[in-house]
Amino acid sequence: MPDTPPPTSELREEMRGPVMWLTIDREERRNAISAAVLAGLGDALARANNDPAVRAVVITGAGTRAFCAGADLQSGTAFKFDYAAPYQGFANLFRQARQSTVPLIARVNGACMAGGMGIMAMCDMAVAGSQAVFGLPEVKVGLFPAQVLSVLGGLLPRRVLAEMCITGEPITAAQALELRLVNRVSDDVDESVDWLLGRMLDKSPAAIRRGLYTMKKIEAMAFEESMAFTESQIGLFALTEDAAEGQLAFREKRKPQWSGR
Repeated sequence: MPDTPPPTSELREEMRGPVMWLTIDREERRNAISAAVLAGLGDALARANNDPAVRAVVITGAGTRAFCAGADLQSGTAFKFDYAAPYQGFANLFRQARQSTVPLIARVNGACMAGGMGIMAMCDMAVAGSQAVFGLPEVKVGLFPAQVLSVLGGLLPRRVLAEMCITGEPITAAQALELRLVNRVSDDVDESVDWLLGRMLDKSPAAIRRGLYTMKKIEAMAFEESMAFTESQIGLFALTEDAAEGQLAFREKRKPQWSGR
């Protein structure tokens, strides 16, 4: 299991079997992002990706009102950067998520706004409660969801994304599902999390990790480059212990016993 995380009162970490649960615990600030939250998320994702026992990471917010409201505007320092540093904390978290071969699931339990949209979008899958709302309200305070566009742009149609950015008006959970921004919506958001985990944890850990690696690598490739990469990757998939066991179990009509290698 992962080493004990550094103590923080703003991000709770809990292992539920092979699943790491990360809860932004700033309910009084609608789970707004802070430096401690960013550092905690980055540290947890690094440890999860270095531990074969971790099969998935679920990211959520404390309480029922908000998943994450984005930057903490009350602090007055949300956009104070060291401009000499070429890489910034929030962008680095997105880079880390793009490199993750452990599936990331966003459990959207309430308002998902601004930077919260980025945390949701950086995840591989997302489920939402029926009352959740999604928005990019930065223009209302003279800003624009710049970094968020890098992870959100491939998930929403161009005109929908432009309208959300330019008007700042939110969409409902039902609309988010229709737009395929989320995988599932239900009155009981944990039911959707359990549904996903129940259909993922019995599958090959090796196939999922190498599969996510492959999916993420080809996203920016041209067709021929992508084909050259994937035709070699399938050979590597077939060399894993899980592939041999999975095919043997299929022939023997039994459940596979995954080694994760």
